[in-house]
Amino acid sequence: MAEQENNWITLVDEEGQEHRFNLLNVLEVDGLKYAVMVPEALQEDEEEEAVVFRIDTDEAGEEILVDIEDDEEFAKVCEVLEDLYEEDATGPEVQ
Repeated sequence: MAEQENNWITLVDEEGQEHRFNLLNVLEVDGLKYAVMVPEALQEDEEEEAVVFRIDTDEAGEEILVDIEDDEEFAKVCEVLEDLYEEDATGPEVQ
């Protein structure tokens, strides 16, 4: 079995604290891109909990990660993720 490559991303919160995430997948829903990531702190757990951010572009043209605040948008993304991980019983639980 091939070893999974880790794609680590470090994010800084509003308080200046760094948090590392493993990028699991980037998917497109309704023309928008989303990043599915697992926090480093949860990597060792049997049941991983994924977090999802929308990938937007800032004024400088740089890609940025944005929290999904719209419940309907989040539900659509979760539905697509569930379909992707449906056959994989070890897939992450999305919150």
